[in-house]
Amino acid sequence: MNRKDQAGSAAGPARWFDDEAGPVVRPYAMTRGRTASGAVARLDLIAQVIAESRADEPVTDQSLSPEHLDIVDLTREAPLSVAELAAELDLPVGVVRVFIGDLLDAELVRVTRPVPPAELPDEDILREVINGLRAL
Repeated sequence: MNRKDQAGSAAGPARWFDDEAGPVVRPYAMTRGRTASGAVARLDLIAQVIAESRADEPVTDQSLSPEHLDIVDLTREAPLSVAELAAELDLPVGVVRVFIGDLLDAELVRVTRPVPPAELPDEDILREVINGLRAL
């Protein structure tokens, strides 16, 4: 594509979309220019997002986007990880993290994280407990 095609020509306006992909919307436009929220530090890819019980009622907050509402709807039945939500919504993980942060601030979802391997009990201790139970 030459420079004239990119800027537009006398024949028509510049094309700002791809015929196959449709209109292009930058991720920061969806998040109102934000690239982070206060809760982003707690949101790794495997963090589980669960809708709060009060989220079962229709959400009336007009500041929430359709994507916010989709996240609440998807997590009502079962928890989903941040990565699963991004895949389901077909959005970048960074955008989904910002949306989840907004929902955390609005108390519409909660996030649980798996126990880090360093905090799991030692395998030797578990074997000793099992052997002790068998000895009873």
